[in-house]
Amino acid sequence: MLSVRVWGSRGSIPCPGASTVEFGGNTACLEIRADEKLSIVDMGTGIRTLGEWLLDKDCKKGPIDTDIFVTHTHWDHIMGFPLFAPLFMPTTKLRIRGPVSYEDDTMESIIGTQLSYRYWPVRLSDLAAHLEYDQIKETILDLGDGLRVSTKYLNHPVLCLGYRFEYQGKSIVTAYDTEPFRNLFPTNPQDPHYDEDAAREGELAAREENEKVINFFRNADVLIHDSQYTSSEYEADKIGWGHSTYEYAIAAARKAGVKKLVLFHHDPHRTDKQLAAFETEFREMVTGKTGMEILMAREGLIVEA
Repeated sequence: MLSVRVWGSRGSIPCPGASTVEFGGNTACLEIRADEKLSIVDMGTGIRTLGEWLLDKDCKKGPIDTDIFVTHTHWDHIMGFPLFAPLFMPTTKLRIRGPVSYEDDTMESIIGTQLSYRYWPVRLSDLAAHLEYDQIKETILDLGDGLRVSTKYLNHPVLCLGYRFEYQGKSIVTAYDTEPFRNLFPTNPQDPHYDEDAAREGELAAREENEKVINFFRNADVLIHDSQYTSSEYEADKIGWGHSTYEYAIAAARKAGVKKLVLFHHDPHRTDKQLAAFETEFREMVTGKTGMEILMAREGLIVEA
């Protein structure tokens, strides 16, 4: 069985409080299970509670030996790392994989910098776990026991990867933080910078990249997709911020033939009441038009592929 459990569903910054109890206030962290084989996607603040759960459950069966896939190194996706309890056990083995940064710093230095006295009382050298770092690009990884992971670059202000987990004919795909690729060249002939050939090539390139992403989603049993904004919010002043809309996520999932869509990376200002209303609205939107199931990500949600 292939499944995903949500430990953190928020984007940008943790937002605990009375208005975020139902859907949760922790930043991105997912637990992927291929039967008993564990993989983790992102180390937002949700990884703290995942770590405590693993100590109580998995450690009774043996040492933690797993892969952590980092979508990108923005802080909300790595800030929970210092509080991941298995780090302090010498029997723990972690392979931390993620995209190559466009900067000179390695993933190890970016993540490890959090564990320095200027930010945190525990240093990286104080950790007992065995850590390995693997900076990856678009690739296919065989994790053994029949589990395969393929990666795809997404559209975000820093290099960001989507992950597709495949096991025994089932698939779970993550696609956040991302927004649709768009033409970066002026398309208005009245614009002084307009170039007809550049505009045409830019349109073609954006279309091709968006098709590649759709193909990455193709026939997924579960797609966990960025949906930080509504279309009106996005069009008003969020273009280029690297996040998608509910409407785009639904349209992309339907085009790709996805069976279950999990709307993810909630804006920190979004309340439980708003998210519940959106969930109802979007479910009604697709009722009778497609067999796709729509779920709003909430902490503790488990979805089977």
